[in-house]
Amino acid sequence: MKMLHPHRARLERRMVGSTNRWRFPREPFSGDLLGLSQMCKALNVDFEEALKNPDRLCISQIQKILSGNLKKKTIRSGEADVILTCLGSKWELHQPQLFQSETLAKLYLMALAQGTTSPTKELERLLRAQLPGKVKERPPIKKMIISLKINDPLVTKVAFATALKNLYLGEVEMDMDDVLGVLASAHILQLGSLFQRCVAMMVNGLTPSTIKDFYLAGCKYKEEQLTTACEKWLEMNLVPLVGTQIHLRKIPQELLHKVLRSPRLFTFNEYHLLKTLLLWVFLQLNHRIQTVPVHETVLAFFNSFPKKYSFLDQDTGQSLVPLFLCLRLHGIIKGKTLEELRHVNFFPESWLLRVTANHYHALESGGDMAHVKDLTTQAMRFGLLFNQEYTTHSEIIAIYGFFFEIKGIKHDTTSYSFYMQRVRHTDLGFPSSLCEHGPVSLRAERLVKYEIRAQTLVDGKWQEFRTNQITQKFGFVKPSCKSHALKVQTVGIPIYASFSFIFPIS
Repeated sequence: MKMLHPHRARLERRMVGSTNRWRFPREPFSGDLLGLSQMCKALNVDFEEALKNPDRLCISQIQKILSGNLKKKTIRSGEADVILTCLGSKWELHQPQLFQSETLAKLYLMALAQGTTSPTKELERLLRAQLPGKVKERPPIKKMIISLKINDPLVTKVAFATALKNLYLGEVEMDMDDVLGVLASAHILQLGSLFQRCVAMMVNGLTPSTIKDFYLAGCKYKEEQLTTACEKWLEMNLVPLVGTQIHLRKIPQELLHKVLRSPRLFTFNEYHLLKTLLLWVFLQLNHRIQTVPVHETVLAFFNSFPKKYSFLDQDTGQSLVPLFLCLRLHGIIKGKTLEELRHVNFFPESWLLRVTANHYHALESGGDMAHVKDLTTQAMRFGLLFNQEYTTHSEIIAIYGFFFEIKGIKHDTTSYSFYMQRVRHTDLGFPSSLCEHGPVSLRAERLVKYEIRAQTLVDGKWQEFRTNQITQKFGFVKPSCKSHALKVQTVGIPIYASFSFIFPIS
C-alpha cells in the first residue's frame, strides 16, 4: 500500500556547548537558547521578540545599556579599544566614545560576534566590565578593527573627523562651510544631538548662497524642520533678496513652486514677482551667465524665440507652466506693462486676453472685481519691507482709478503699526505719474475686502502678525479713509508687511 502522506522529518536533538541543551534544527537561531534567555533577562529584553532575530544579539538594547554606562567614563589610557577604517583613513576610538554612536556600536558588536568562537562569552565579559560597584582592574577588552563604507558625497574627511571629534568634546566647533558634511556624517553615525545642532545652525544660516544645498539636505535626510525653514525663508526673501542675485539660478523648481503657491509669499507687487520668475527662467537657459542681467536683456532673450507660438506653448516652456499659473496676472494693471508682456510673446495669447478683458469689465463697473472671489488665493498683493533705518515707510498704489497709501510706522524700538488709507489724486505730494495716463475714479466710496500681514525672523523662528479678513467702505475723510491698523510688537528686523485686497461687487 502506498503512503498517502510523505514521512515528516523527525525533530533532531543537537548538543550545544558543554551542556545537554537542545533545539530544533530548523529554527533560525544557531546559538544557545539557554544563553539567549539569560542574556535577555540581563538586558530586560522580551525573549519572544529576541527569538525572532536572535543573531543580531539584541544590538540596539545592548548599545543603549553600554552607552549609558560608558559615556560618563573617562579614557583609562591612551591605547584605543577600536580602530575604525573609513574614507581611506584610520581612526582610533575608545569604548566610552564609540558607544555614543549607534552605527559604530552595531559595527563593534557585530565584529565582536564574528571575531570569536564564543560571542556570548565576549559580550558577557563586556557587560560584566560595566557593572557598578567594581573597583578592581577590569579585564582588557579585545581590540577590534571595524570598517565603515560611506557612499554619501556630502561626507568629507574633515566633516567626518569633526563628527568623531564630537564624541570626545561634546560641543565641537563647526564652520558654516563644513556644517553640511557634518550633518551627513552625524546622520550616518546616528549621532542625534549633533545632527540637531547642525540643523539648528543651518536654519540660522540661510542665505541666497546656502538655501539650495540646505533645502536638498533636508529633503534627503527627511528633516522636516530644515525643509520648512527653507520654504519659509524663501517665501519672504525670493523677491527682495534672492531675486536680485545670481544665486536665484540654483533654486530648485520644486521649491520655487511650493513658495509661489504659499499665501505667505512676500512681494512688492505682482510685477516684481513676474520679473523674478522671468529672470529665474532666463538663468536656467543661460548657464554661462555669471552676473544678473538687466530686465531689458531678459525680455530681449524671450523675444528672440519664434513668434508662431508663445514661449510657454513651446517645448522649452511647457514644463514651466505650473510656475506661471501661480502668478496673479490680474494684479498687473499698468497698460505699459501689459503691452510689454504682449510684445515679448512669453504668455499664451488667451492668458493676456483674459487679463485684459477682466480689467475692462472692472473699469466699466466702477472697479468691481467680478473675476476675483477668494482673498487668500486671488487678491492683489503689495508689500513694504520695513528696515531698521525707517521711522515711516509708505507707497501709493493705483487700481482702477482708486488710490491707496500703504504705510508702516515705527513707534519705538519694538512697536510698529501698518495700515492702508485712501488718498485723493489732488492731495499734496501725490505722484503725478500715477494718474497722468490712467483713470481717476470720482466715486465717493469704495468697498474693499482686505487683510494685512506682517512677518519677521526672531532667533531662527518666524513671528507672524495679521488682521482678520475685513470688509470696509473707504471714503475720503477720516475715519472711513483709513483701514484697521495692524499693531506689531517685536524685536525682529526687517519686517515684511503684506497688503492683500480685492474690490467686491458693490
